[in-house]
Amino acid sequence: MGRGLVHVLAWSLATGAAVTLSWWGVHTVMAGTAYDPPRALPITAADATTQDSKPLASSTYRPSPAPSKSRPVKPSPSSTPTPSTKPTPSPTPTPTASGQIKAYDTDGGRAVFSLGTTDATLVSATPGAGWSMQVWKTESWIRVEFTSGANRVSVFCTWHDGPPHVEIGNY
Repeated sequence: MGRGLVHVLAWSLATGAAVTLSWWGVHTVMAGTAYDPPRALPITAADATTQDSKPLASSTYRPSPAPSKSRPVKPSPSSTPTPSTKPTPSPTPTPTASGQIKAYDTDGGRAVFSLGTTDATLVSATPGAGWSMQVWKTESWIRVEFTSGANRVSVFCTWHDGPPHVEIGNY
């Protein structure tokens, strides 16, 4: 019986060593690959041409506010939504190289756009408490949709037929 116990102990040690060596080898090879946990990325202008109106993941990235020395600018009539949409543009838009930064607060969250003369980019979109969000982008429009149960709020920014125009709709 002592001889059988020695054989079982030797087999157990050899099997344990083989499993440990295999695990270490696979772990070393797989480190830094797509099997690592996913990381959240901020929405960038490059995403506008690569996503082709597919929903993007929500992001909690918030850029630092840039200091502004400009005076408040009223939104132009073409970018002012209808009274039923109730947006609140930020009181002091910040001019940038790509355009005016304007924020639109809705019941579902806040969407911030950089509005140029011929196009626009999404700076950030943050859902409110209890709301989720999806973003779609194409070459001529951006849609941010906030959802909570059956309630939906969409923020559309279009520029296909002129300068960027933002509309907000509650559904």
